[in-house]
Amino acid sequence: MSADFYRAFEDRYRGARDEIGRRLAVYRPFLLALAAQAGRAGAGPARALDLGCGRGEWLELLAECGIAGRGVDLDEGMLRACRERHLDVEHADALASLRALPDASLALVSAFHLVEHLPFDLVQDIIAEAHRVLQPGGLLIFETPNPENLTVGASSFYLDPSHERPLPPALLAFAVEFGGFGRQCVLRLQEMPQLHGDGAVGLLTVLEGVSPDYAVVAQQGADAALTAPFDALFAADYGITLAALAQRYEAQLQRRDSDLHHALQDQAEQLHGLHTAHATVQDDLRGQHSFNHALEARLTDGLAALAERLRPLDGLPDRLAHVEARNAQLEQRIVDMLASTSWRVTAPLRWLSATAQRGAGALRQRRVGSGLRRRASGAVLGLMRLVLRRPRLKRAARAVVARLPLLQARLYRMLQHAPAEVPVDAPPASAEHLSPRALHAYQQLQRALRTRKH
Repeated sequence: MSADFYRAFEDRYRGARDEIGRRLAVYRPFLLALAAQAGRAGAGPARALDLGCGRGEWLELLAECGIAGRGVDLDEGMLRACRERHLDVEHADALASLRALPDASLALVSAFHLVEHLPFDLVQDIIAEAHRVLQPGGLLIFETPNPENLTVGASSFYLDPSHERPLPPALLAFAVEFGGFGRQCVLRLQEMPQLHGDGAVGLLTVLEGVSPDYAVVAQQGADAALTAPFDALFAADYGITLAALAQRYEAQLQRRDSDLHHALQDQAEQLHGLHTAHATVQDDLRGQHSFNHALEARLTDGLAALAERLRPLDGLPDRLAHVEARNAQLEQRIVDMLASTSWRVTAPLRWLSATAQRGAGALRQRRVGSGLRRRASGAVLGLMRLVLRRPRLKRAARAVVARLPLLQARLYRMLQHAPAEVPVDAPPASAEHLSPRALHAYQQLQRALRTRKH
């Protein structure tokens, strides 16, 4: 591997210095407690050794917290980046640097993303040497990629060609416990902040959302007075485990399944209600169909009965046409008869016959005198009307009548009580003047004449 390859690789894939500084802030409470412990002891600032110091972000944080830190690394490119920032670093092997230190000489030993580059036997040797050089209450910090994150364990871990093998959190925690440290805790790091809320969790979040890095923080055994300031830090929960995220996802699926089950139950109840309503409608339709069938049968029977009753009238239009044609023939025969010569020739005979009949009737009823008087009155009225229609006769008659006052008064009374003049085409004043057959014939003739006029 070329001299500057790993530095360029770190610059691209580990993140910018500012980003790494923000990630390391989670350790600040541990460092402040360690610095305070050294201050109470009065032996000067706490001293620390950072194995595989890289670009020096951790060494800068140590200085900010009042801890004198020194770093070692085998990559000259990384060391050059540290020296550019005037950090205390040297080119040295991690295990050799620990072995060169006296017992209980350090307050802190740290290794960030180093142990995954080493064989596990060498990791155990570093743990053993760190246990030797740490003071009572001193801290050991190992940070490494977290294989609980399935994307890290299956893919991104192997992006670094210098990685040996991923170390599960339980393995590294057991290794420091087995190495003789008094207590240890696992800090899962750099998970997405939104996962700490109650938002929905997708399958991809389960695969990628678990804390991508973790750290094991171990403390050297010491009196309670030395370890008490760290109790709350070791008791806290850090990050998100795969089990917790998977359980959250499963609970979300169960809630979703439960909601879906309730929704399906509601749908089933609604469907049952619809089936019930459909059955009711079907019953109503069957009842309506039966009613319609009965009504149709009654209407059919009624129409058949009406047709049977109207059957005698089937030939009525023909019969009416026949009667009208017969009447027309009779009317034409009457018109022809009245217009015939024989009717005119026999007119005097009919008049004499009618007069004889009226006279015989008058004799039977002893109305001869009154009849003669009516005839005379009629003749006088007719003569008077004739005279009044002729101006010369009218003047002469007035001159004569004026000399006879009684006659004049009599004539005036006759005129006053005389009936209106009968029209020429009016029927006789009394049915006695014509026989029933003659009167009927006369009326038919008058109707025929009026029809022709129109």
